[in-house]
Amino acid sequence: MIFRRPVEAVGAGTVRVAEEVGGILVLSAQVVRACIPPRIDRRELVRSFHKMGNRSVPIVVLTAFFTGGLMTLQTGPFVKQLGATALAGWGAGYAVLREIGPILIALMFSGRVGANNTAELATMTVTEQLDGLRALAIDPIRFLVVPRVIAMMVMLVALTVIGDLVALVGASVVGRWLLDIEWSTMFHSFADNLKPYDFLHGIYKSIAFGAAIAMSSCYFGVTVRGGAVGVGRAVNAAVVAAAVSIMLLDFFITYLTG
Repeated sequence: MIFRRPVEAVGAGTVRVAEEVGGILVLSAQVVRACIPPRIDRRELVRSFHKMGNRSVPIVVLTAFFTGGLMTLQTGPFVKQLGATALAGWGAGYAVLREIGPILIALMFSGRVGANNTAELATMTVTEQLDGLRALAIDPIRFLVVPRVIAMMVMLVALTVIGDLVALVGASVVGRWLLDIEWSTMFHSFADNLKPYDFLHGIYKSIAFGAAIAMSSCYFGVTVRGGAVGVGRAVNAAVVAAAVSIMLLDFFITYLTG
């Protein structure tokens, strides 16, 4: 009897997670079905591109610049001590392109765009705007969810590309001004040691991360219950689910693709 409550709590939590994962998978299937044939509201799609992509550029650029600089600060002193400054750019670039860049940008994207998307959809749900669309024979999945999913996936990939380039610039700037590593050394280190697949590896991850953020934020937005309090809970649950999904996907993608 002493273990009854802990076991019940673990069981209830497991059932809740299974329900949420199942709900996200069902919503994903509905999104795919809504794309056949592809009839997407262009105005909503363009608005989503601007809000989710353009407005996220400043924070992504700032984060990526200092991320690249931080990687150089971590690896620079060791390669200088060993006389292997030609590897300084490789150490920073490899970590940024394959792991740190996509993960950090996805987490920033989730905190800014995913949370905002959940709040918008949740507010529409509790104020019965989605029910109003259904009463007008307008499918909320096709009209609201599909454009947001597409915009999140496309813009996260674009932001990752921008962030990778800015991170390499940040690594070079920090290497030159703080560690006295020449620009040409960093450039040749990038060019000689980094392969196209290192860049594409991060892009593959950003596609998966974008899908995870989009589906979790939309799911918790359209299934919210409990009025204004429920909106806050939905936003919190969406951010947590997206963060966990990003880490799990990063592990499995790295394991499967090397």
